[in-house]
Amino acid sequence: MTTELVPNAQPAAARRGARRSEASVPTGTGSQTTRVLGIILLVALPLWAFLALVGTPLDAVQGTPYRLIFLHVPVVVSAYLATAVGAVASGMWLWKRTEWWDVLASSAVEIAAVFTAATLVSGAIWGGASWGVLWVWDARVTSTALLFLLQLGYLAVRRIPASVEARGTRSAVIGLLLLPNLVIINQAVNWWRSVHQAPTILNPNLTEKRGMEGQMAFTFVYSMAVAAVLVTWLMIHRFRVGWLADRVEEQGLEDALAERRREVS
Repeated sequence: MTTELVPNAQPAAARRGARRSEASVPTGTGSQTTRVLGIILLVALPLWAFLALVGTPLDAVQGTPYRLIFLHVPVVVSAYLATAVGAVASGMWLWKRTEWWDVLASSAVEIAAVFTAATLVSGAIWGGASWGVLWVWDARVTSTALLFLLQLGYLAVRRIPASVEARGTRSAVIGLLLLPNLVIINQAVNWWRSVHQAPTILNPNLTEKRGMEGQMAFTFVYSMAVAAVLVTWLMIHRFRVGWLADRVEEQGLEDALAERRREVS
């Protein structure tokens, strides 16, 4: 389906209180960018799995559970990235009131919710192996769970029947709350006592060099890069699906109005 095939699409959008973005709009669920990223992922994901599970030496202290760092941390950063995009897009919607930002916000938060759920699950598995418990009321763990609840609340609000203007505004307000929550999660280990270790890799305050080296460092950086490509690929696809779903909704509205006009006449 393309936007050109939707009769009177712009008037319908105007009646519902949203302005169509002037940027180029999707005409399908795939694009040249998603195809290139998809090919990269077909090669990169199996290598990621091999390096994380087999190809990287074990940590001398933690042993096998240490391998979870090559899954858990990239998933966490991907959740942060998608959440930040959703929060910024929510703010842009409140400012610009264009459909492009609304669809981007909803797409990003939906993908962020998936990665945040994966963060909680992988963190629980790692906690069970390292701490002996699957859950503790740690500041970082608890604030991450609250972030997940906020994301679910955002998605639930978007399901409430309303005009695009009302739906976008309500969800955007929740979307803005995601950003301070990210700050709390990031700084939790510095503000409160935590079972999580303090930052080591990107901590400028360290007086001596600590952290990963060699094969471990390569696998860690590689896993972060692949996760970033994956979350980008997912967000682009979800955006295009969301945009086309709105076109289908507009077409349904036009058909219903046309049917009503025929009944009246």
